[in-house]
Amino acid sequence: MKRVIPVLVLSVAGLIPVWRYEPSIGGTTASTTEPVTSPSASASSGTVVKGTLINTSKGPLQVQVTFDGDKITAVKTLQQPDHPQTEAAVPKLIAETLTAQSADIDTVTGATITSDAYKDSLQAAIDVAAKAASASPSATASTSASTAPSKQTVAGTLVNTSKGPVQVQVTFEGDKISAVSMLQQPNHPQTTAAVPVLIEETLKAQSSKIDTVSGATITSGAYVQSLQAAIDAKGA
Repeated sequence: MKRVIPVLVLSVAGLIPVWRYEPSIGGTTASTTEPVTSPSASASSGTVVKGTLINTSKGPLQVQVTFDGDKITAVKTLQQPDHPQTEAAVPKLIAETLTAQSADIDTVTGATITSDAYKDSLQAAIDVAAKAASASPSATASTSASTAPSKQTVAGTLVNTSKGPVQVQVTFEGDKISAVSMLQQPNHPQTTAAVPVLIEETLKAQSSKIDTVSGATITSGAYVQSLQAAIDAKGA
């Protein structure tokens, strides 16, 4: 009997955690009462708005939407269920949102709960952004007009070379050279290879002070001459 008593005591002690265990109850899909956040402005990323936090039986889901004016430029999930179907569905939902520019998108097959919660949170963010935009449309318009640089396109001089004619067209945004295109260029392999290099160097230097491309000296010289003429015409 002296050996039996300790065994019984240990057995009873081992059963206590089992008696105290209570099984968890599965959750149901429901929106939380957390309010949707007000939009915040960022000079580099546009207006960022958080959608409503939606609790589902899979776990919580909340999206954050970035707007450039009325356009949805980015969507990311701040919270999402740790579930393979959710992880597979979210990129599809985001891609559909950027295409549709709304919450009117299709449910992803096999991820209905995640899709519905995503759309609910997304629509909440869209509603907040729309309300904020309608509150001060005149201020938004005047700000955009005053900050947007003026755009101007200028054609450079047509320069004839032994390889053929060269003429560039330059697009300026304010004082910045934003684009360069060729209106005319020689139909020659060395020219074809040199032009992209010359344009890239122009956008970096923001001037005609760029290096000659090796093997395309004639084209480079004509390009620089036409480019400088366009820059001078813009300043006139």
